[in-house]
Amino acid sequence: MTVVQAVVLVFCLVAVVVSGLSVVYTRHVARGLFAELEGLRRERDAQVDRYGQLQLERSTWAAQLRIERLARERLGMARPTPQQQRVLLVPAEGAR
Repeated sequence: MTVVQAVVLVFCLVAVVVSGLSVVYTRHVARGLFAELEGLRRERDAQVDRYGQLQLERSTWAAQLRIERLARERLGMARPTPQQQRVLLVPAEGAR
């Protein structure tokens, strides 16, 4: 074996080792990124669910506010003051 052949052989051996290590490193990074992606997807799904809940809540409040506004404007109703409020205690059925 000549010196040139030995150098080429060592170079090829180093290239194979470096290539193998780069494959291992790349797979490690890809797995980490995939795990992060899955976490972000779960977080996105949770945010989408929360957004839907908030939209429902907003529509519920909007309906309540609309009813209160119509009661004030069309019927001349107003919220009672604490002095105007009365609490009625009704005995439970069967209790005497």
